[in-house]
Amino acid sequence: MSRFAPPAGPPRALALAQLINSLGDGAFYACSALFFTRIVGLSATRVGIALTVGWAIGMLAGVPLGHLADRFGPRRVAVLLAGTTAATLGAFLVVRSFPLFLLVVCGYAGCQGGLTSARQALLAGLVAPGERTRVRAYLQSTLNAGLAVGAGLGGLALYVDSPPAYLAVFAMDAASFLVAAAVLRRLPEVPPAPVGRAGEPRLAVLRDRPFALLTLLNAIMYLNMPLLSLVLPLWIVTHTDAPKPMAAALLLVNMLSVVLFQVRLARRVTDLRTAARVSARAGALMLAACAVYAGSSGHLGPWAAVAVLLLAAAIQVAGEMMQGAAAWELGFTLAPADKQGQYQGFFGMAPQIARMLGPAVLTTLLISWGTPGWFVLGGLFLGAGLAVGPVTRYAERTRATAQPVTAAT
Repeated sequence: MSRFAPPAGPPRALALAQLINSLGDGAFYACSALFFTRIVGLSATRVGIALTVGWAIGMLAGVPLGHLADRFGPRRVAVLLAGTTAATLGAFLVVRSFPLFLLVVCGYAGCQGGLTSARQALLAGLVAPGERTRVRAYLQSTLNAGLAVGAGLGGLALYVDSPPAYLAVFAMDAASFLVAAAVLRRLPEVPPAPVGRAGEPRLAVLRDRPFALLTLLNAIMYLNMPLLSLVLPLWIVTHTDAPKPMAAALLLVNMLSVVLFQVRLARRVTDLRTAARVSARAGALMLAACAVYAGSSGHLGPWAAVAVLLLAAAIQVAGEMMQGAAAWELGFTLAPADKQGQYQGFFGMAPQIARMLGPAVLTTLLISWGTPGWFVLGGLFLGAGLAVGPVTRYAERTRATAQPVTAAT
């Protein structure tokens, strides 16, 4: 069980809250598109516009709401945001006009962005620095397991295909946030950060250049997410002889691998130096995965195409797990102890940027350019992974320079 359950105490409670939420979210993600179009009655174009605007607001909300978690205590803010997220999900059950739908989507995404920041700050405050990356790996494993099971529940609603079934899924997701809030409420509170000195910027992360560079590099590495969920299915249909259901099989391979091996791979990352080395290896693995994916095109026949795609997916998920562990270590270690909320909110923008820009970038590279595009993408992955080391050393130098000033003050 030590491979799947974190140590007793706050880490296990955080994992339990994560599992409860991911069960509801997995069902939500499976059904949301049809719910919005068939139950709410909106066009696909309007749903797309609302979701794009909403997730952009959610991305930007992470820093200020993370700052509130630092200022008033991450547990208190996390519980509040979990409750407000449940309220927005409840609003989806009754909203039937586009303006109100857009407003609720923005509220839901903003609460989700802030909740992620507050939870990360709570983890940083309750877990010893040397254990944070390992505990975060447990949470990622739990997240994937919950999403997989939740997606199965959502699949049942899709099979029934009736308004009560979709409404039940949304009600279940709202209830999951309330239960998660109750779990988080039982955790000890992390003392709020002291009020900053006169002249000190409230959102100091916005002036931290090396941290911003690391976030940008992380966003490039996170292009593996829209690659797997959106572009690979298109690639399989348009450029390979593999059967269409292979896209779902690759997603299943990815999720199960994270559940089984993420914690084990995270043990290799213990400090900033190992995080930089593992990032470079992750970039190399992602380049290798891109090269293998490129080899799946052409007239290989169904079985050969399936074998090549499975090999590429295995290499990709290994690089993804390494990159995740390295990113968690960098994000936690380089954030000041009294500003974990705002720093985690800023660092959390990386996957959101990848989700927003990834579809356009990846479809151009891979679907329009074909095989050469895979090597361009692999070069981006390798370059970002190798650049993490120099940027991390740059960040360390800036913090070493600032330390004597802080001590003197």
